[in-house]
Amino acid sequence: MADQTTPSEVITPEEPAAERNGTAAVLSRRKLLGTAGAAGVVLGAAGAAVGYTTAPAQATPLTSLGAGRAMFHGKHQPGITEGLQARGHLIAFDLAVGAGRKEAAALLRRWSATAERLMAGEPAAHDDTAVARDAGPSSLTITFGFGHGFFTRTGLEKQRPAALDPLPDFSSDRLDKARSNGDLWVQIGADDALVAFHALRAIQKDAGAAARVRWQMTGFNRSPGATAHPMTARNLMGQIDGTRNPKPTDADFDERIFVPASGEPAWMANGSYAVVRRIRMLLDDWEKLTGAAQEDVIGRRKSDGAPLSGGAETTEMDLEKADDRGNYVVPINAHARISRPDQNGGAAMLRRPFSYHDGLDPDGTPDAGLLFVCWQADPLRGFVPVQRKLDRGDALSQFVRHEASGLFAVPGGAARGEYVGQRLLEG
Repeated sequence: MADQTTPSEVITPEEPAAERNGTAAVLSRRKLLGTAGAAGVVLGAAGAAVGYTTAPAQATPLTSLGAGRAMFHGKHQPGITEGLQARGHLIAFDLAVGAGRKEAAALLRRWSATAERLMAGEPAAHDDTAVARDAGPSSLTITFGFGHGFFTRTGLEKQRPAALDPLPDFSSDRLDKARSNGDLWVQIGADDALVAFHALRAIQKDAGAAARVRWQMTGFNRSPGATAHPMTARNLMGQIDGTRNPKPTDADFDERIFVPASGEPAWMANGSYAVVRRIRMLLDDWEKLTGAAQEDVIGRRKSDGAPLSGGAETTEMDLEKADDRGNYVVPINAHARISRPDQNGGAAMLRRPFSYHDGLDPDGTPDAGLLFVCWQADPLRGFVPVQRKLDRGDALSQFVRHEASGLFAVPGGAARGEYVGQRLLEG
C-alpha cells in the first residue's frame, strides 16, 4: 500500500406507468438525466477530482450522484483516471476449454456493447435484470484487461507485452493461486451499489460459454458527498490513504501511467498495466497499537494525514528532521518514508483501491483490508521497485498480508464503432 495518493430532474409518478407501457427502464434512466445531462458530464469530472485533491470545496449533494456519467469511448479506458468510486467489483475469467481468438473477440465485442449501454444509463440489450431500473449511470465505469495466459489460449503469444511477465515473488506474499491472475480481468466501479451489481451480473451473463469466472472480489469506498468537502480517502486502518497519488495535472502523468502512442506492442498504445493485490489488514493487531505508535508505523498523523515532520497533508515530508534525542521524526522504517517515489528511483503508480470486508474467520478474525489496484505504464518501473523496497523493511508489513495477486494489460480506449481489444484480436 504505497503512500500515493448534478441536479437531476425529479421522477414523476407518471413514469412507472410509462414503463408499464413498454418504454421500460430506458425512459426512467434517461429521464433521470433529462436536462441535467450536460451537468452530469461536468459533475463526472468534478467527482474525479475527489481522488486527487484535499482542497475544501462545496460538498456534492447525495441526490445528484445518479446523474454522474463517465464516457465509454475515449483515448483511455474508463475507470483509471476517475476518482475513487463508492462500490466496486473486480472479477477475473478464464477462457473456456476450446475457446480461442474467435470466441475471445466475440466476447469482448459483447462486453464492450454492454459497457457502453450501462455507462450511459441504459439497460442491457438482452435479459436485463432491472436491478438498476430507477437509477442514473451513477458514474459507472467498466474496464477490461488481459492476463498472461490469455495470449497462449488465443495463439497471440507474439503480441504478449514484455511488461506482462509474471511479477517476482515477495517475502510478504501468502498468495492463493485460485484467487490470483486470470485470462481476462474486469473492473467495475460506481457510486451506487445496485448500479455496480447490475453491471456485474450483465458482464457475467455476457460471458456465456466463452469464459468462466476464476475469482470475484467486492469492495467499497466512502460515498461522494459524505464529507463536508472532497478529501483524500481513508482505509480500514483509519489512515488517510492516497496523499501522494500522481495527479492528471502533473506534467509527467501520462508518461508514468500510460503506454505512449508509439509504444510496443502497438495494440497497447494509450493503455496501462494494472497490478491487483488483495491485501488483508491484520486489524486486531493494528488496533492494539496506541495512536502514536500507529502514526510512527505510517509516518503521518492519523487525524489529517500530515507528515510527522510537520505541516499539512500535502506538505513535503522532511526526512532529515530529528527530535531532541537525535531520532528521526519520521521513523526510518515508516511506510510513508520507504514508499516515496524519490526513495525508489522515481517509481510512481496511480492507486485506485477499494476497501473490502468479507466477514470473519472461524476464530473471529476479520477478513478485511484493501483491494489494491494500481496503474502504471510499466509495472517493472512502477509497482515492482516500490514493493521490493517495502518488502525489505516496511514497518507496516507486520500488519498486512498479501493474499492474492494479478497483473493485467489494459489496452487503450475503444473508438466509436470499436470494441476494447479489437486492435489486438483483429490486428
